[in-house]
Amino acid sequence: MTYEQAFDELKNIATEIEDETVSVDVLADKVKRASELITFCQSKLRSTESEVNKIIKQMERKSIPE
Repeated sequence: MTYEQAFDELKNIATEIEDETVSVDVLADKVKRASELITFCQSKLRSTESEVNKIIKQMERKSIPE
């Protein structure tokens, strides 16, 4: 699953809950799924941030004249 797919699914769940189109019978399942998607998205963001920081540090080292 990509970040975009997870985020889109999360937005759909939020809209369903806000619009009150989710039945009480499936509300707990939707909230649980939303929690899983939030955790996934946070993990992806942290991973991407870490990777970008590594790349920036590598670029900074290469640009420093010896």
